[in-house]
Parts: sequence; structure tokens; C-alpha cells
Amino acid sequence: MKAMVLDAPLRALRLAELPPPQPAPDQLLIRVRACGVCRTDLHVVDGDLADGRLPIIPGHEIVGVVTGRGAAVERFKIGDRVGVPWLGHTCGTCSYCASGHENLCDHARFTGYHLDGGYAEYTLADQHYCFAIPDPYDDVAAAPLLCAGLIGYRALVMAGDAKRLGIYGFGAAAHIVAQVARHQGREIYAFTRPGDAEGQHFARALGATWAGDSTAIPPGPLDAAIIFAPVGALVPQALRATRKGGTVVCAGIHMSDIPAFSYDILWGERTVRSVANLTRRDGEEFLKLAPQVPVRTSTETFDLAQANEALTRLREGEITGAAVLVTGGTQ
Repeated sequence: MKAMVLDAPLRALRLAELPPPQPAPDQLLIRVRACGVCRTDLHVVDGDLADGRLPIIPGHEIVGVVTGRGAAVERFKIGDRVGVPWLGHTCGTCSYCASGHENLCDHARFTGYHLDGGYAEYTLADQHYCFAIPDPYDDVAAAPLLCAGLIGYRALVMAGDAKRLGIYGFGAAAHIVAQVARHQGREIYAFTRPGDAEGQHFARALGATWAGDSTAIPPGPLDAAIIFAPVGALVPQALRATRKGGTVVCAGIHMSDIPAFSYDILWGERTVRSVANLTRRDGEEFLKLAPQVPVRTSTETFDLAQANEALTRLREGEITGAAVLVTGGTQ
């Protein structure tokens, strides 16, 4: 099979010819049809995240078809279309797993970071951590739902019942969560890179009440804000824009250092919290909700061998919506 391999941080991915992997008893062998290019992949490639496995095949927004099954597999059959997310394994016995917080499991392993992912023609995944893909979505449209959608959904839940919701960084996750939030009757205030007129137009086209630069103060206080951009300086900026009792949710897996800020912008029972990974329950809830909204993903496709180009364009902020790698045979 063809695969794009990361040998070391800060290096370009290498196109390799590898033997297709063989499934263990609980694993599915999946013919990858599409794999989203997530900002977390960029953090892995750029070395922002430590403790991952190297070499590694990145990619954790995987849509594919089951072509092989381990001896103990019960959940899926040959020919089923499945999605593989970031969460690839948990211990199932620790206090976090036992209390419904498997996203915090100290022994968790993640797709495209500890486990080979979807920048390849085939991949393996534990049957218990895969999802059925809703029929209304083709392979490319479904791929961003597997992380941008799931993390966005978890962040939205953490924002509570906020009526006036700010979104900082209007990329893949934001363009999905904005549609869910509008479906729920919320007002969206979108914050983009300074001067990003195209991104602001995109946000308004998805129903944003207001769109402006990330340095701007919106026309009225926010009830909550979600920060998708990995920029620590946005935390005090979002606090200044949020009313007393409001919440600022940091939704990225990595963020630059948060600068010191005056206590008065936190005072008033404002809350700052983070989102860490996802649970399988998040996946089940969101993939049931997405067709009801209906969420429509905006995508730009790249061939598997163009993974480095896709990552570069994501790094430079040149992707509107989500980038998706395709390996052929998509539906």
C-alpha cells in the first residue's frame, strides 16, 4: 500500500510503499477512502505534541470500508463504511474511564499519533472505537465530522446554553459547529485572522450575526466563546468580550503560551476551560445530530501524495473549511 510517513518532527512526510497491515483479533482492516487533514496533524508534524510514536502515519479523520476483520470482531461486517476518530484506545478500567471521562484516560492511545492513521491506502482500527457513517454523507464530506465535528460539538456542549456565542478561528471545526449552533437558535460572532475578509464572508454565509478580526470587540458582550485557533493571546481577548458568568472554551489540543492578564477580566465568575480529546458518546450523539441540522461540510480535496501541500496550506491559513486527502474509490 501507499502511505505518507512522518519519520521525525519538522520533516516533510515521506511517500512509502508498505505491506498492508494485518488485523489483531479486535481490529478492522479498513480500505481508506478519505482522511481529513486536521490541525492536530499539523501539531504532530511540527513537533508541538510530544510523546507520539515515530515513525507514524498521521491522520485521524478517516472514512473507509471494512475489507478484513480480526477473529473477535462482532460490530462490523465486510463492506461496511466506517469512520475512525482521534480516540483509538482506552484502558477501560481507570477512574476516568469508569466515570464516563474516557477522553482523559492516562493510558489512551490516539490515531495518527500512537497508532498509524489514515494518510494511507489501508489502516487498522479497534472495532470498539469506530463509528458507522451516516448515509447522507459521501466519503469526503464525512471525513471532517470525525474530529472537527466531534471536538466542535464537545466544545459547544461545554459552552452551555450561551445565546451569543463567539468563535475564534473560523476553520474546519468552526464552520461545522456554527451550523449546529445556528440550528439550536444561537447567535454566532465569528473572529478571524486580521484582514481575512474571505474568512469573514464565509462565516456570514453560514449564518454568523457578526464577523470581524480576532482583535475586535463584538457589538455586545458574549455569553460564551470557543477558541479554535492555537493562539494563547486570544484567551484574554475572549475574556474581555465575554459577560460576567460567561465561559471561554479552549478547544485545541495545543496552544501557544497564554500571556499574563489583569484579574479584572477573569473576575465576575467567568470560567476558562479546555476540551481534551473526545468520548465515544460524543461521536454517537454528534453523528446522529449532524444529518438533522443538516451539517454541510466545505472541503478541498488533495491526492494522498499531496499531503505535504495540504499541511502547508493549512499552516498558512489558506484552507476554507476542511482539507481532505483522497485515495481513490470515494463515493
